[in-house]
Amino acid sequence: MKRILLVDNGSLRAQATLNLRRLAGELARMTGEPVEAASLLHSHKIPAEKLGGDKAVTLGPLANRLAEEGVTELIILPFFFGPSQALTHYLPERLGEVQASHPELSVKVALPLVDTLTTLDLRLARLLADNVREAMAGMQRPTVVLVDHGSPIPEVSAVRNYLSGQLVALLEEEASCVTFASMERREGDEYRFNEPLLADLLASPALDGREVVLAMLFLSPGRHAGEGGDIAEICEGAMAQSTGLRVVTTRLVGEHDGILEILATRLAEGLAGEPLLLERPAGGG
Repeated sequence: MKRILLVDNGSLRAQATLNLRRLAGELARMTGEPVEAASLLHSHKIPAEKLGGDKAVTLGPLANRLAEEGVTELIILPFFFGPSQALTHYLPERLGEVQASHPELSVKVALPLVDTLTTLDLRLARLLADNVREAMAGMQRPTVVLVDHGSPIPEVSAVRNYLSGQLVALLEEEASCVTFASMERREGDEYRFNEPLLADLLASPALDGREVVLAMLFLSPGRHAGEGGDIAEICEGAMAQSTGLRVVTTRLVGEHDGILEILATRLAEGLAGEPLLLERPAGGG
């Protein structure tokens, strides 16, 4: 017996869990396969009344319960842009603990949304371009900034840069410039690959008086990309300091229906793949 789990990192904001559940339901209708939403972290702390009375359960406890109920195969569909530490370290660790108690459980982990090492796929970049065009209505060739959270993992930032390059080509006739930025970064020269920071870029003389569209490389609303979140505060601060600067943000990636086509492809690949035997944590049985 198998179960399919659409898995994100998790958030303390109900909107993120509700969006993940919405996508899981839409994906199930599209593919004919039952899909359940789950988060790696945080969502179990959201009050049930904010989630329609249906309390969220994080991946570890959910996987353990499913194994106890007789599920022998888990298909993990990552709702992540690239190979973040949550996917490469935390997820194998948690599922390894479950497999230590339930050795009959096999796990298949599909690719994240963007894979820079396989055949060129423009679908996510086209989705981002759609969001930009929607936000730039009435503007004349604005500057477009693809902004993500920032990551300690170079491979994750490389995904953003890869998508930025695709956006340059897609928006060549509509934007005066397409570039990228991180919302934040860790201290230390080893994390300079996250630069420029969004706040620094918006404060630069080159953007003084410009119209700027932030292409939001975020999946669901949360404390960073949600209403009144960190990105909104950065933009408001920049516009207060720079006369004539106008910054508008796009919809989030997970709010565009085009994401379902990419998820459906990843699910088909995951269903066809071989089980991934996850390493058990040190000291495991």
